[in-house]
Amino acid sequence: MTVDRTETASDPRAADPAVAAAGPASEPAPPARPSDPASVARRLEAILLVLDEPQSLVSLAAAVAAPVPAVRQAVEALVADYDGETGGPRRGFELREVGGGWRLYVREEYDDVVGEFVNTQAPARLSQAALETLAVIAYKQPVTRGQVASIRAVNVDSVVRTLLARGLITEVFTDPDTGAIHYGTTDQLLVHLGINSLDELPHISPLLDDGSDGFDGEVLK
Repeated sequence: MTVDRTETASDPRAADPAVAAAGPASEPAPPARPSDPASVARRLEAILLVLDEPQSLVSLAAAVAAPVPAVRQAVEALVADYDGETGGPRRGFELREVGGGWRLYVREEYDDVVGEFVNTQAPARLSQAALETLAVIAYKQPVTRGQVASIRAVNVDSVVRTLLARGLITEVFTDPDTGAIHYGTTDQLLVHLGINSLDELPHISPLLDDGSDGFDGEVLK
């Protein structure tokens, strides 16, 4: 009986049974991220610095590519560290759980200091985008950032941060199911507008050309 060795000789992979059994070559998997507690905590801290809304442990675990138990342990370690329970100083900020999610917050005793600093750094006039966002919040409150973005059809993250920093809006409550923050206006806005309550805001209907054109830019100037 004659054996045809042509295919075997032309395919170098056939000379190694282990390689042949492995099938077609594939791209190497990306290197795994370190899973030790210190590495997880550092990655988690970096993510927490840029969060605008509280995130659940599951979301944080996905963001830092670590198991949920490891992230839970890292969160507890960071809380203790920021609170000065590990021998270091008590920080001016804290890691707080709100509505089932975690986020960094300024400690309450430093709210006045931060507010004064931000107000001295902020420009005197609000941009048109900020005025329009403020109008939506004033008329629709309590309203989430996503709802405001849907009404304005643009991203409002930076504008909301500006309005919070100026003390014109505040976080009213956090939805326990979704973690979405609902915003409302502050008494400082009433002072700027020279009115005693939101009931004195002009009715919106006469200011609109129709039901879809949005808010008149002159409303809150």
